Amino acid sequence: LGWAPCPGQPPGATTALLASGPDGEMLWLDVTHRPGQAPWVRLMGRYLLPPCKQRWHTCAAFLPQGGLLVCGDRRGSLLLFPCSSSPGWAVESAGIADGSTSPVGEDTGSGSEPFCLSHKGALPLEAPLSMLFGLHGKMGVTSVTCYGGYIYSTGRDGCFHQLRLQGQQLEVLRKHRPCKGLQWIEELRFTPDGDLLVLGFHADNFVVWSSRTGENLHCIPCGGGHRSWSYCSNASAEAFAFVKCGDVMLYHCEAEPCEQQVLLESLHGREITCVRRLGVVEVPGHATLNIFVTGSEDTTACVLALSKRSRAAMPLTRLSDHISSVRALALASPAGPGDEGFGDEGLCTLLFSAGGRAQIECYRLLCAGDPASESAVACQVIHVASHRLDKHWERKKNRHKLVKMDPETRYMSLSVVPGTSSEQLPAPWKFLAAACSDGSVRVFGLLEAARKLVLVAESFHHQRCVLKVEAFLHTWAGERRHLLCSAATDGSVAFWDITSPITDATDALHQAEGEIQPLALGTPLLTIMAHSCGVNSLHIRETPEGQYLVASGSDDGSIHICLLEVALGRGEAMAGTCLRVLERVARPCAHAAHVTGIRVLRPDLLLSASVDQRLTLWRRGPGGLDALSTTFFHVPDLAELDCWEVAEAGGELRYYCVLCGQGLEMLHSIA
Repeated sequence: LGWAPCPGQPPGATTALLASGPDGEMLWLDVTHRPGQAPWVRLMGRYLLPPCKQRWHTCAAFLPQGGLLVCGDRRGSLLLFPCSSSPGWAVESAGIADGSTSPVGEDTGSGSEPFCLSHKGALPLEAPLSMLFGLHGKMGVTSVTCYGGYIYSTGRDGCFHQLRLQGQQLEVLRKHRPCKGLQWIEELRFTPDGDLLVLGFHADNFVVWSSRTGENLHCIPCGGGHRSWSYCSNASAEAFAFVKCGDVMLYHCEAEPCEQQVLLESLHGREITCVRRLGVVEVPGHATLNIFVTGSEDTTACVLALSKRSRAAMPLTRLSDHISSVRALALASPAGPGDEGFGDEGLCTLLFSAGGRAQIECYRLLCAGDPASESAVACQVIHVASHRLDKHWERKKNRHKLVKMDPETRYMSLSVVPGTSSEQLPAPWKFLAAACSDGSVRVFGLLEAARKLVLVAESFHHQRCVLKVEAFLHTWAGERRHLLCSAATDGSVAFWDITSPITDATDALHQAEGEIQPLALGTPLLTIMAHSCGVNSLHIRETPEGQYLVASGSDDGSIHICLLEVALGRGEAMAGTCLRVLERVARPCAHAAHVTGIRVLRPDLLLSASVDQRLTLWRRGPGGLDALSTTFFHVPDLAELDCWEVAEAGGELRYYCVLCGQGLEMLHSIA
């Protein structure tokens, strides 16, 4: 049995009672209670739950759009049923007409069964319009809530999901794991000040967790895991009641004044390892807002807005799907159109995040101006796909008896392969290159429409940890070549032609419907020993002459630049791609520590950043690299930088950069 507010009725007047019975049949009964009178019951609908071992519903809610009912079952599935407000079958206590108070169901000829149930066969048995089977695992769905045009579901798998209705289908936007160890999530509550409270049981405590502050607001020792409980709080007190061993227990306490004052909110709990700039959002009445994404060792990625006027970073949303550190980020334009609710003025992009435990997550981000919100920006996140190398391992039986190969593989760097949506590759597949700590370079394919992320090719050429990858596109006389640069801990920089593997993978993916065995990347076209040790930064820029400047920075503080020319063979005898090194420039001891960030701003201008907390601008000339200026920044243990250019009012180009490490810093007008 379960209760739900009746659609289109004032609170308390009529309530919907949902009852699960034999063979997975669920009944919707409207129950109206008036003081001094017996309840009035009418049967509104019959629904069929999907077959499973424990076939009953656990929670339900009517959608505000009307005509639809969403419910969760004991198997962890989320179901969408049609419902209507037709009169249905009604029965009223016989005692209401003559002034008595006989209970509902005492009618003539129906025995002990209410009249409305004896005639339930007149109503059709509705099947689900949409079903997300096992969304919350096998422990069941605990609550369903509708708020702000979205649907939220919680379960005993330690997660809650945000969904939306597309037509008459349920679409999962993203999954949240609010707190480590909080495996039994019972309910969500939205506060008037915009906070989302997660109620559940953590070990033997009842916990109220705040999504905004990321901490427990209340922790009540109760024994844990109660199925009958109730919680209420206001500004002056809080109360928690539960049933334990047949006894009703009540916990009550007065609210204490909060003596904690937050001077500056943190972006992450640990070091920021990567940063990418999404773009700019213009909001009327507000200064220009730069939108960034950061990844951290605290296993989360954060989308934030940085205002030029206030110089304050405002977190918009956090992505918490990773089970280990987030080491790399990459951006790509989505295959489909933007969300209709955001219009054409917002930002729409695909975000790839990767890191420890060989895990990659893909999201679609939609950012647009929202003057009514505190941050002045609305950010919607849609989880598109995910991939883990050891997923097949987790499905094996008796895996504890086997030795797992390299369980600590980490993705060190990501790069989106540009230009794959051409006439040669008509399918909407996007490809992503990854540098891996197990010595491999891997290429993944993303089919956004099917939400699939598939490993399509790999190579273990480097035989040691690969630190950086960078993909670039070469076009000449109507021909296209997808090229890839990878750098490893031995200081080597390798260049690959991945055009053929990508084309073969696209054909194979179409024939195999999205599942293939990884192809071989082959051997590199060219390998350069650029440094004496690990390459921590890498960037490639095309020159106006169609050549490519490849800049790299190393652990030994050196900077290396090489100028490459791509030659495409003609005819069968000369078929293939050839790379020629036209120029090499090395600058030993350019910095006093690891060079962890480098960017080619122009063919004659280079920017480098190091753990020595110096940001240096270099001019590339015939004689090598000459330092133009050095700026000291305040971020210790620099991990990465990102740069972009802005055209000022006079037409002059200005360069900006953002640095991350033990903090985040944005520098204006560096050139």
